[in-house]
Amino acid sequence: MVASTRFGWRRAMRIRVLPGGVVTGETAVPGDKSIAHRWLILASMAVGTSRLTGIPASLDVRSTARCLASITHRARPALDAWARNVPASMEDGGSTWNDPPSNPQLPVLEVEGEGRQALFPAPDPLFCGNSGTTMRLLMGILASAPFRSELVGDASLSGRPMERVAEPLRRMGASIDTVDGHPPVVVKGGRLTGVDHRSPIPSAQVKSAILLAGVAAEGETVVRESIATRDHTERALQALGGPVDWRAGRASVKRFQHEGFSGRVPGDPSGAAFLVAAAALTGSSLEIHGVGLNPSRLRYLDVLERMGVRTEIRVQAYELGEPVGALFVAPCDGLSPVRVPSDELPLVHDEVPALAAIAAHAPGDSWFLGAGELRVKESDRLATIAQGIRNLGGHAAEEGADLVVAGGGLDGGHGDSQSDHRIAMALTVAGLTARGPCEIDGAEASAVSFPGFVQLLAMLGARVEVLG
Repeated sequence: MVASTRFGWRRAMRIRVLPGGVVTGETAVPGDKSIAHRWLILASMAVGTSRLTGIPASLDVRSTARCLASITHRARPALDAWARNVPASMEDGGSTWNDPPSNPQLPVLEVEGEGRQALFPAPDPLFCGNSGTTMRLLMGILASAPFRSELVGDASLSGRPMERVAEPLRRMGASIDTVDGHPPVVVKGGRLTGVDHRSPIPSAQVKSAILLAGVAAEGETVVRESIATRDHTERALQALGGPVDWRAGRASVKRFQHEGFSGRVPGDPSGAAFLVAAAALTGSSLEIHGVGLNPSRLRYLDVLERMGVRTEIRVQAYELGEPVGALFVAPCDGLSPVRVPSDELPLVHDEVPALAAIAAHAPGDSWFLGAGELRVKESDRLATIAQGIRNLGGHAAEEGADLVVAGGGLDGGHGDSQSDHRIAMALTVAGLTARGPCEIDGAEASAVSFPGFVQLLAMLGARVEVLG
C-alpha cells in the first residue's frame, strides 16, 4: 500500500514496537528543517553563490526548495534537481534491521542567487505540501514581489490559520487574500513600509515572515512577542551583515541586500528530542553529535530535567550564528510527572508529543497547560496525542486547551499517526517500554522531518518490526 504525495509516492508503513530493547550509542540527527527553510530562502534571495551542506531530505524542506525553484531563474536548476533527487531513507521491507546503513556524505547544494528583485511569477500555484513554514515564510518574501502569487497546500495545510501572517503584511503594503483565514493564499506584492507589530500569539513563523518582508521595506520593521520564540531568522540575518537587533520578546530589521554565503545545517534539536525520550524510557545512555544547540530550541531539556532525565550539552562550533555541538543523555533511573505551565508551553510546542510519550510512563499525572495551539498543527495534536496514548493502553485526555497524561505506563495496542510526523515518532517511542506490543499505522509520516527514524531506532537497539 502506498500513500500519495504531490511529487511521488511514499510507502505506507505499519510497525510493531516490542518492549525489551535499548536506545544507546552515538548517533546524529537530520539537519534542522527550521533552519534549512530559512537558509534556502536566504540563499535564493542572495546576490552570488551560496553553498549549503546538510540540507535535510525532509518532505517539508523539499517543498520550500520546489517553490523557490518556481520563482527564481539562476537558482532554479540546482533547487529543482535537489528537491527531486536528494537521497532520502525509505523505511520498508524486511522485519528488522541488523546491519547499519552506509554513511553517505552530507549533500551539498550550491544556489546561485540574483537578489530579491530578480524574482518572477510562478507559472502555477506554489504547492507547499504539508509545510506551514514554507507557506508562511514565502508570504513574507512574496509580499514585496510586484506580481501575483498563489500558495496552496495539502488537505492538512489547507486547514491551518494564515491571517496571523496576512494581517501584518497587509499593513506593510501587500495585498493578501485568504479563504476564511486559510489557504489558498493569494499574494500581490508591492512597495512595503516597516511596521511595529505585536504578535497576539507567539510564533516564530509569523515573526520570520514579517522580518523577511522587512528586509525589503522602507524604514524599520519591529516584531514584539509576549514570549520570545526561536531566533533562527535573526541569527542568520545578523551573520549575513544585516541591520538586525533582537532581545527577549523584540526583534527588528531594516532594508538590506546580502551576498552569497556558506553554512552547514546543524542537526535538528526537535528531532533529537524523540531520541532523548527513547533513551530515557529505556534507561540508556546516548550521544547525539552535530546537533543545533540554540537556546531557543532547548527549553524541552528543562522540562525533561524536572521529569528526572539528565542531559548535558557542549557547544563545539557556530554555523551562521547557530551554536552546534553534542547532546549527551545519561541513563534514567526513575521518571517523575511534570507540569508545563501555559507561559512555558509555546517554547516546547514541537516537543510536546515527545514529552507526552515519556509522561505516559511516569508515576502520576502530567499536565500540559494552554496547549490549544497544538490543534492547528499538522493534525489536531491535542486530540491525536491523547487518543494515541489511549489506543496504546494508557490514559490521557483533553481538558479544554490542556492535555493531561495520567501516567502509569502502557499496556500495548494499536495506534495511528494520523499522518502527523511528530505523532508517528511519539507513538513509536512511547511503545518502547509498554507492557505489550504496540502497532503503529502511518509510521512513514516521520519522513516529513526525520527520514530514517524507525531504522535509526532499530540500529540503536530498539525492537522494531515492519509489518507492511
